[in-house]
Parts: sequence; structure tokens; C-alpha cells
Amino acid sequence: MERNFRKTAVVGAGAWGTALAFTAAQAGGDVVLWTNREVEAAIIRETRMGLRPVEGARPLPPNVLVSSDWADVTGADLVLVVVPSVVMRPVAESLGQVRLGENAVVMNCSKGIEKDTNMLMTEILQEQLSCPVGALSGPNHAEDIVLGLPSLTLVGFADLEIAKAVQQRLSTEFFRIYTSTDVVGMQLGGALKNVFALASGISAGLGLGDNARAALATRGLAEMTRIGLARGGQADTFMGLSGMGDLVVTCYSEHSRNLKAGRLIAQGVPLEECTQRVGQVVEGIPNTLSAYQLARKVGARTPLIDAMHEVIYNARPATEVLTELMARDLRQEDVRN
Repeated sequence: MERNFRKTAVVGAGAWGTALAFTAAQAGGDVVLWTNREVEAAIIRETRMGLRPVEGARPLPPNVLVSSDWADVTGADLVLVVVPSVVMRPVAESLGQVRLGENAVVMNCSKGIEKDTNMLMTEILQEQLSCPVGALSGPNHAEDIVLGLPSLTLVGFADLEIAKAVQQRLSTEFFRIYTSTDVVGMQLGGALKNVFALASGISAGLGLGDNARAALATRGLAEMTRIGLARGGQADTFMGLSGMGDLVVTCYSEHSRNLKAGRLIAQGVPLEECTQRVGQVVEGIPNTLSAYQLARKVGARTPLIDAMHEVIYNARPATEVLTELMARDLRQEDVRN
């Protein structure tokens, strides 16, 4: 079936949602940027910029309608859901009440795993929607995208033809999109890297050096792959944009919220205050619990995730946990076991 995306809706007006609305508008067509807070919508409408403006960023084009009314999402052919993972379920329930376009598709652009249920964001959305649901994930910091800097990402649907249609709709001269059918693997890469980015921030805050942070990212990739394979993902996905690519940018970029929060944790700042200081959602904090739960469920060996769970949820000193990590039995390097 040939799909013509005449109207695109972006649900969620945080930094990433605003950046995606900007990108979708650059590619043409009508775009709605929705937020549940009218005060936020009013600010964005007036400034044509995100709520946390980036110096030198381009304004939202005129074809972006900013709204807090679900009625403006009605009739959308392509819906990008860009909300924190902890509120995905109520947002999905509200979206399920909206009458979308006849051949609409919905794409999750959030990176997380629901705690306790261990469900991926697409699975939560699919419970409420009868249309195809896919995902977008990659090394994409909003700050670069609103500056029009070159960025690559991955779009995945079970139906490759739908992924190709979205690829054509959203690709621009600065936003290059690849396609995949591994919707599970690409979402796990996007969610689990948050835990290792938080750990990277702790490592940086403790002054452990470049070698330690490189080792952390590498072994983090191994744990990500183990969980992903056990959950039904494909190994190649974790070597690509939504795996290694996203892991690298989030572990080392100064734009990374998780990196910033990790540095604060290393200084002994309480978790709630860390989030307040960062000023945005730090997905690595809830994702640490979700990753720990999922690893137990699928039987994956995850010493780094286990260590982060001890630091974040059992309040153990990072230096103490590090000593235990380094003292473990010596092993042969093996990604899968």
C-alpha cells in the first residue's frame, strides 16, 4: 500500500519532540506539535523555539501548529510519540481515543522500558491502537538537529515498506534515515544505553580516566546485546545506529542528560536533586530499574547493570561497587554469555 503522509503529529514538546517537529516541517507537509500544557504551547507558539532554546537554532517553520488540544491531532497520518517513558501508558490511552487518518501509522520516539511489566514503548502503544506501530532510535541529540547539523537515525517497523515510507517522509538534507525491521532490538539499544551513560557520568565524576569509560561503554554494549538477543533482537542491530551509535553519543556528549546526572551522583547529590539540576527527564534513572528487572527475567548476565542498580536503588557508594566489579573472577571476553 502506498502511503501519503499529508499530516504529521508530534506528541510531546520537549527538546526531542520539538526537534522532530522541526525536522518533519523541513521535509514539508502539515505538522502539529502537541503538548499537554497550554502554557508550554503558548510559549512555543510565541517564540517558535523549544522550551530550552539552543543558541543559533532555527525557528519552527510556519507549517508547524503548536497545540495542547487533542482535537488538532485528529486526522494525522503519521504520529511521532515523544514523551518520557514513565508517562507513555496514559499518553497511549489518550491517543487511542483520537481519530487518526484512515491509514495512519504511529512511531515511538521515546527510549525506555516500562518497569514491572518490562514492556517496550511500542508494545504499550500497540495495546491502545489498531494501526501499525514502529520506532525511531539513534544517536540524535536534539541540540544538533535544531542547528541543522548532520544526523543519522533508524526507523523500524515490522513491515519494511512502512519503514521505507516514513524514511522518505522524514529524511532531509541534514537528517539521514536508515530502515530496519528489528523493532525490538532498536528500542532496547535506545533504552539500555541510558544506564551506561549514567555510569559514564559517574565514572567521569570520580575521575576514573578515559580507559575506564571506554571499557564501561564496551562492556555495556556486551550487556545490551545479551539482553537484546534474549528478548528477540538481532545482533547486528546493536552494532548499528540504535545500539553502538546511541551508546557512544550518550556516554560522551556534553548534551547528555544522563552523563550530567551521573557526574552529580558521583558528587553525592541526591537523585531528586540531580534531576532538578539537569532540568529535564533523566531516563537512565528509571531505566536502571527496568533494565535490572528485564535482565533477571531473560536470564542475562549483566554485572554493570547490577552495579548501577546497587548505586541508584540501594544507595551503595559507587567506589565500593567499583571495587567489587574489578575483583570479579577473570573471564574470557564474550558478548553473548
